[in-house]
Amino acid sequence: MSAPIEVPVLIVGGGGCGLAASIFLSDLGVRSLMIERNPTTTDHPRAHILNQRSMEIFRQHQCADEIYRQSTPPANMERITFRTSLGGDGPLDRKRIGDLDAYGGGALRARYDADSACFTANLPLLALEPLLRGIAEIRAPGQVRFHHELVAFQQDEKAVIATIRDHASGADYRVRARYLIAADGGKTVGRSLGLGMQGPRGLRKMVNTFFSANLSRWIDDDGALLWYFINPDGRGQWAGGGLLKTGPTRWDRHSESWVFMRELSADDPEVIDESNVVARMRELLRLPDVPITVHKIGRWDVEGVIAERFRVGRIFVAGDAAHRHPPLSALGLNTAFGDAHNLAWKLAYVLANQAPDALLDTYEMERKPVGARVAEWALNGFRLRGLIDQAIGLAPGKIDANRQAFEQLYADTEGGATARAILGEVMRIQRIGPQAHDMEIGYRYEKGALIADDTAPPMRDPMAGIYHPTTRPGGRLPHAWLAADQASVGTHALVRPGRFTLFCDHAAWQVAAAHATQTLGMPIDIALINDSSTYRDPSGDWMRLRQVGAGGAVLVRPDAHVAWRCMAMPEHPAQALQAALRTVLGFD
Repeated sequence: MSAPIEVPVLIVGGGGCGLAASIFLSDLGVRSLMIERNPTTTDHPRAHILNQRSMEIFRQHQCADEIYRQSTPPANMERITFRTSLGGDGPLDRKRIGDLDAYGGGALRARYDADSACFTANLPLLALEPLLRGIAEIRAPGQVRFHHELVAFQQDEKAVIATIRDHASGADYRVRARYLIAADGGKTVGRSLGLGMQGPRGLRKMVNTFFSANLSRWIDDDGALLWYFINPDGRGQWAGGGLLKTGPTRWDRHSESWVFMRELSADDPEVIDESNVVARMRELLRLPDVPITVHKIGRWDVEGVIAERFRVGRIFVAGDAAHRHPPLSALGLNTAFGDAHNLAWKLAYVLANQAPDALLDTYEMERKPVGARVAEWALNGFRLRGLIDQAIGLAPGKIDANRQAFEQLYADTEGGATARAILGEVMRIQRIGPQAHDMEIGYRYEKGALIADDTAPPMRDPMAGIYHPTTRPGGRLPHAWLAADQASVGTHALVRPGRFTLFCDHAAWQVAAAHATQTLGMPIDIALINDSSTYRDPSGDWMRLRQVGAGGAVLVRPDAHVAWRCMAMPEHPAQALQAALRTVLGFD
């Protein structure tokens, strides 16, 4: 075998996380090689919601505009609706059980708009992965390789040596990388390392059916992205299910394709396949005659697990290889993008000798608690979904009793009013899923590449509906609109890939940043915000959110998390800034 290919970073896995890591590293000037064992991107819609934090990340890396162009328009993803069926003309068919504003839509819009310059997108992986692949291939020509599989690897103190198989030719070749990112869903690298996954497994079985059908006759709410059904006459575990529109060009009632989601108990013996899934959908949805074309059936087990370690020597696990959990609040893929974003800038600094290898230890310090909290959150919400059945008074297999419970729910009686009030309270609890704004953008790091101060952390909404912005180190940079010439610019737009940004109101910090840039050999951007500078704060929003006094400063990392803040002008700002940077990067 010939000499190994030399590359700074080898990425194993070409799903959303691996492709994003490739793009982020390319933008930071880091060469990488990404390999994916499958011949092409996914053929199933799967994950689809891209929350505000992910879209901020993609905007920083010049990917957001194309995602938004293909995404569901905001008007078509305002809410989730719960119904008894989609079709049918019986007395209990097509009844509304409840609605929930979702992902920044409806009554949530003003709050979400105030907290970010980006809005939530919806683009299933079936479309997102090809989009990201195209961008990755442009930014790293020849370095994004599908149908190439990792067959063996080993690591030492200096490198990871991997053997890769090109399935098109059948030939093996070797790669020598300084570091390896395992974004393979835990299928290869983690298992080979013996990396344990901690948490409950085998909770439920999910069956997701990707199909085409003209459902426009029965859809009466173009603003609903997701439809959940609880059928009064449903048998066994097929009394409920979910319906998601997947476009790709129409996102209203005329959507060309859909995903039907069904959750089964782990011990259900029935095998759902092409021979019976259409009959099952027709029965539940009350659609006996509509033509349905099934494209793909996807299956996966519901679990809530997190890797015991996120770093093993020169190898890092990210995305599903690091954490897997129920899809509540759509946090799986979004957390994966956060992993890649966090790791990429740190690898870039270490590979450029602008930081010691110790900086990479902060990846696990920061991202493992986030992954653990997301898994905990998703499991809690997963358990709460069953409260809807309990509120209505449903019991598995009790068809007559279940129908009577629905009749009571819709009865024009005092008992019916009480039943609806109880259901309303339970529906309100379900906001834990689609209204988890603080989980989406409010996660923060308590230790890692930051300098903690002795201020109290901001309050947290235990139901995660309210996000409280903060510049406390470890938190995400608060969003505020600033005036620049005749335009408005958001604070996040001032944070460029791979660069620290110092937000301040006094010119002395410009001198300090220039001195630090020269001394440390790394560029530091200045966001000088005052009435006579390029950036002004006419609304006073930034002054309210910055949480430092006049002459103070907020140092923001390349991933838009706060690294350090200085409450007032120090006696020697250049020394203070340099000392902070050295500590954050792991030199001291």
